[in-house]
Formats: sequence, structure tokens, C-alpha cells
Amino acid sequence: MQALGWPQCDVIIVSGDAYIDLPSFGMAVIGRVLQAQGLRVGIISQPDWRSADDFRRLGPPRLFWGVTSGNMDSMVNRYTSDRRIRSDDAYTPGRKAGKRPDRAVTVYAQRCREAFKGVPVVIGGIEASLRRLAHFDYWSETVRRSVLMDSKADILVYGNGERQVVEIAHRLAAGEAVRDLWDIRGTAVMRNDVPKNWHIEDVQDVDQPHQRPATSTTRVARRLPSWEAVRDDPVLYAHASRIFHQETNPGNARALVQAHVQRLVWVNPPAFPLSTKELDTVFELPYSRLPHASYGPPQAVDIPAYEMIKHSVNIMRGCFGGCTFCSITEHEGRIIQSRSEDSIAREVQAIAEKTPGFRGMISDLGGPTANMYRLGCISPDIEAACRKPSCVFPDVCSNLRTDHGPLIRLYRRVRRMKRIRRVMIASGVRYDLAVHAPEYVRELATHHVGGYLKVAPEHTEDGPLAKMMKPGIASYDRFKRMFDRYSKEAGKKQYLIPYFIAAHPGTTDEDMLQLALWLKKHDYRADQVQAFLPSPMSTATAMYHSGRNPLKRISRHQAPWTERVFSVKRRKQRQLHKAFLRYHDRANWPLLREALRRMGRADLIGDGEQALVPDEAHGRQPRRNQRWHRFRTQHTRR
Repeated sequence: MQALGWPQCDVIIVSGDAYIDLPSFGMAVIGRVLQAQGLRVGIISQPDWRSADDFRRLGPPRLFWGVTSGNMDSMVNRYTSDRRIRSDDAYTPGRKAGKRPDRAVTVYAQRCREAFKGVPVVIGGIEASLRRLAHFDYWSETVRRSVLMDSKADILVYGNGERQVVEIAHRLAAGEAVRDLWDIRGTAVMRNDVPKNWHIEDVQDVDQPHQRPATSTTRVARRLPSWEAVRDDPVLYAHASRIFHQETNPGNARALVQAHVQRLVWVNPPAFPLSTKELDTVFELPYSRLPHASYGPPQAVDIPAYEMIKHSVNIMRGCFGGCTFCSITEHEGRIIQSRSEDSIAREVQAIAEKTPGFRGMISDLGGPTANMYRLGCISPDIEAACRKPSCVFPDVCSNLRTDHGPLIRLYRRVRRMKRIRRVMIASGVRYDLAVHAPEYVRELATHHVGGYLKVAPEHTEDGPLAKMMKPGIASYDRFKRMFDRYSKEAGKKQYLIPYFIAAHPGTTDEDMLQLALWLKKHDYRADQVQAFLPSPMSTATAMYHSGRNPLKRISRHQAPWTERVFSVKRRKQRQLHKAFLRYHDRANWPLLREALRRMGRADLIGDGEQALVPDEAHGRQPRRNQRWHRFRTQHTRR
């Protein structure tokens, strides 16, 4: 500030991540966007939250504080799905854990208030997005109130926040009071009453007819069950989750209002997606593409999150898959926002010129998914009216464009660029879309896979898959046949690495057993397994907490009016579900033997080909495919 001659910052951003000036990091994007508006932006990265001293380093901001936990939710960042504390932090130099507090948004916002009273506080990022309403908190096993109340912030920005923060900054700079900034799309605020000229549609009761607006021109907000109601009644929590997920399309979403004690949380409809030109502008701001100089020379900085993506390019935003355990819908939305080919090519060139140690390898061209680039609805009118939670479940929508031609052209263009030797695809491929584009699978297998490709069928059984809103395993089998065929034609030995989830709502012990048998049949041996972690406000979390399925109508009556969902919650049973995924691990055999006998499947214990685990008298592991073992050994070494 002294070198620049700044007497004061206009906006100060506080973040739980190390500062990396790349467009893959939200703090850098928001800082650069505000800078492009002519504002003076300061950043306080990973402050010591135990006092307000670090928060006073740059003085008070003229307009507002911007507070975020970083690219990850602070609770997910620190705790595993079994609530164990993680030993490192991928977003901290030296991988050092403990550089951010639990519930970082709340703590940072309170410290900002303490440092300089009277300065507006705006919270955002993934942690704030997923806590904008009353939400089930897995770590405390309670339904917590909106983070707006706990943090005492003035405004909550949810989703990608470029439009919102620019409007907030300009309106505050024009002299508006922060209390008057309640009507910005993509934001939530606390209010004492309902604004004038708004009609409230009461949807608090699951089994009563809902009040409709008086006229079609009336501005409508839907009143959810209060925090106190959803806290005490899991059925109402599931009902509120269902209503919330109906209001995620910017084209038709209505405002939501939820009472919290004596006040109201007012959630405006989502912000409209950025156009291709706007998205290009955001990604082509003058990022240095390096960690901050205070961390040392770039070659010596050990920040795993940076190392993972420093040679990758984000080509799009959003996901219309609607997987119930995923937070993308609640955060980025279902509408795909794609960059232009020219913009992507310019970023690839910037990587080649600016990134230390670049040797011609682009590690990824992707985003939330690898192959949704430029896909979307065939009609803007149909898209604006749609309230479906997924465009690909139970089948690919007839109104969805599945043409992968633009993506194939992009791959080929980047591959031909100077100083580019290889372009890899590391983002998750939606194979249920890819099977509709054989030429894409050919392109992928021939040029963009380095021996193995990660895909996520998540399960093999229809019961759990329906609760996840994922395609059946037959779709994966079809994709595998195509991938193997085109790999063989290219003269390459390549493998699919399937990922699976244990303990997801709707998954029984029998389902996990069938998955284990499928893994054994195909000779897959998972090195690491993923157990379901209930993230705030996701549909699967509502299933986990309430025992109801919000994908269907919620009622207090029995089926067919409502669907019950079983969830694994006891630690031993969660360990069992993970053990089925690692049936080959000797440490899991005692737990599996006990379970198989209880399930009446003792025939799967022994030394025969059909056995899943050996009996107590035999210590050797089941036979493995030697070619697969050699590949996995090489992969592990890498």
C-alpha cells in the first residue's frame, strides 16, 4: 500500500487459503475482478484468528470486508468422513494443518467486526453458499441456523460471485447503505420483515395446499419451514430441502424466506450465468499464475493444490448431472458456462510462458466435469422453465444437446499449439454422455489418457444409484467397451479406474456385498475408498438426516406418498461398507467374515474361486490378475 500510495483499501478479502494468483482460486478471481473495476483490493491470507491483530494489518476497508474459508469448506478441509482430523492441508505452504479455524467464515467475520466496527462484512465461497439456510451439520449432528446469523455478516454471496460483488461494491461506493442492498440476485440477507409488494407463498406444511400468488405479475417468495421447525422435525427438513432444490434455476427461481428466531433469512434467486464473453474476461485478467512471493521461489513452494492444477485449464463452470451427494448444483448451478476456444488457447499459451518448470504437458482441460463443454438445452425458453434436478437422470433428456464436436475441436487445437507436447484429461468424464459421442471416446482414448482414466460409477446396484441420481452400471460397461476398443485401435494398453462410494444413503449391506463381488469379478482392488460425507444442504444429506427421499413428494403418510431411505450411521457399519470396497485387505477379513455369516453368506468364506475372503485357517490373499497388479504397482510408484 505504501509503494502504491494507497491511503486505504476499498475492499479487503480475508481467506483461509494461501494466496495463489490463479483463476482456479476464488479469492484471486474476486480480487482481480474488483481490481478491474478500479478498486484498491487488499488480501489477508490465512490470518491468525486467535485475535484481531492480523485483521488490522491493512487498516479498515473503505467499502467492505470480503470473507471466505477458501476453495474448500473448512470442516471438509480439516475432518475426514469418519470425523478424524486430517494430517495436512493441501491449500497451505508446507502442507501444514491447523492454519484455519473450524467454521472459518464465522470466525473470520467476527474478527473483522472486532477489528473495525461499522464496516460492512460480505461472506462468500463454498462454505457460505452451502450454509445460507438452516442446514444439517454432520460434525455436530444438529441442524444449525444460517451462517448469516452465526457470523453476523451483512450480506452472503452464494455461487460464483463476480456479478454480486461488483454490484455490491458499486452501490456502496455510490453511497447506498448496506441495509438497502437486500435485492441483489445470488445473495442472502437477514431482514426483520417481508419487503413491500411481495407475495409470500406459504410452503411450510408438507400436507396442506400451498397458497398461490394473487396474480401472475406479483413478485413471489416461498416461505420455508422455520429453522426451529426443521431443527425439531426431520420430515420438515426433507420438505424444505425439496423446495430449496426446486428454486435453483435462475430462469424461474423464486426468492426463499425462512424464519430464524425473530428474524428472516431472505435468499434472492440465483445470479444469471456469465456469458462466454464475460467468462473470458474473468479468466483473462492479469493473474501472475504463481503463489505469492512471500512463500519463497515458486520452484520451492510446497502447496499441493497449486502443484495439482498449475498446468491445468478450467474451460467451463456448472454441472447438470445433479448427483445428490455433490455440492455443484447448490453452488455453481446446473447451467453450463463455457469459455471460447480463443480464450482457452491464450491461457494455455500463458501457462507455457509464465509457469516455472513447464515442460509441454497440460495436466487437464476440464472443470466440474470433463465433457460438458458447450452442452446445454436446445431451447433457452425450455431451459428457463425447467425445474428438473438433473438433465441426465434417469435418462439423458431429449432436450439436451450431446454434441461433443466443440470439445473435440478444442482438444485438437490445443494439441497442435507450439510448446505443447501432450494434453491430458483429468476431470471426471460423464460416461453416460460420452457413450452418445463415440468420436469423443475415440479422441479421448487415442490422445488424452496417460495409461489410466478415472471415472466414477459410484456403485453397481440400482437402489443406491437411484438415490445418487447416477446411471446404472450398464452405462459404465458400455463406455468401458468403447474405451477398450479405441485404446486397442490406438495400440495402447489403458485402463479405467472406477471410483465408488461407501455408506451412501439408500445403501444396504447386501448392496455393498454385491459391489464387492462385482469388484472381485473384474479384479479391481481399490487403494483408497471414499465414504459418504454429508455436506450441508445437499439432497443426499437430507436423506441421511431425515430418512426421507426429497426427490419425491414428502408426506407424513406412508408409501406411496413418501419414500423412506435407510442410511448407515453407526461407525462399525460404516467401517463394514468401506471394508467391502477393500475386500482384499487382510485387515478387513475378520469384519467381513462376521458380516457374511450374519447375512447367511458363509459360502463366500473360504479358499475357492467363489470366495470373497479366506477363512481363519488360510492366510493367503485371493489370487489377483498379474497384469493389473503390475499396472497398479507402477501407478502407486508414480
